[in-house]
Amino acid sequence: MKREENRWYVVLACDEVSAEELPPTGAIVGIDMGVAHFLTTSDGEHVGNPRFLQAMADELAGAQRHLATFPKRTRQRTKTHRAAARKVAKLHGKIRRQRADFHHKTARTLVRDHDVIAHERLNTAGMVKSPAPKPDPDRPGGFLPNSAAAKAGLNRSILDAGWAQFLGILANKAESAGRLVVPVDARNTSRTCPECGHVAKGSRVTQAKFACTACGFTANADHVGATNVLTRAGLVLCVAA
Repeated sequence: MKREENRWYVVLACDEVSAEELPPTGAIVGIDMGVAHFLTTSDGEHVGNPRFLQAMADELAGAQRHLATFPKRTRQRTKTHRAAARKVAKLHGKIRRQRADFHHKTARTLVRDHDVIAHERLNTAGMVKSPAPKPDPDRPGGFLPNSAAAKAGLNRSILDAGWAQFLGILANKAESAGRLVVPVDARNTSRTCPECGHVAKGSRVTQAKFACTACGFTANADHVGATNVLTRAGLVLCVAA
């Protein structure tokens, strides 16, 4: 049983579901997850980030402010209090359903068009941790700036994109379709030049631009990341073979 807002649903699950394998395509792709674009493929295709939470942020903030006017702890909620709580839950449910629908459709397209899909092995929980406070040695009890506000904005974008949920859906769809998903080491995928192999932090000029500090190769940074993911997947497959 599952409850959403004031409705209850019966959830049925099957232990064994026969796979419906798709015909081979002969195609292999690497994908780079991001926030500017939801993902970029090694073919250079960008999939836009719909930012469902951001799109509904004003309406959700208003509903949450209204809910905050009621006491948090009370033995019996009034009719107006219950309505305010339902509205917040309804908005969160809508965002969750929109995000899940987008993930399913995006994953289905990748699985339909490719035999092998490579992606970065991401530790989303670690990526959204708040930066540790930096004590100021010159001011006892004071702290140095640690970019916490900027990190909080990035964390919201990562959670809004829902990378972990998407990769789980992708893995499940690939397994049922007889496709192969290959997670690879994510370190330096956007800092490694696909032309000469040079690794440098300075090569990632901006969020969107890559310019190798060794050979001068330039490209879209997300495309570079996806290309390197594909290359690493090829090495993994060679070792496995």
